Amino acid sequence: MTAQPGTDRETMSTADNHETGNPAARPASSAPLRQAPDWAEGLKQLYDAVVDEPLPDSFHELLHRLDRQEQQ
Repeated sequence: MTAQPGTDRETMSTADNHETGNPAARPASSAPLRQAPDWAEGLKQLYDAVVDEPLPDSFHELLHRLDRQEQQ
């Protein structure tokens, strides 16, 4: 199907796929829940560990200097 000027190509292709029964075009609510891969929990733990790391003193000093410049 060729997109007409001013139309949304993604919407058109999704509608076309949905009409043909393409499972990739189904709404997320009708998709079956998938089990997370084995590595996903390890990745989440790594991300959480990085987020929980304290900010280095040099970053605190930089932020403090930037705050002072904004106030002036």
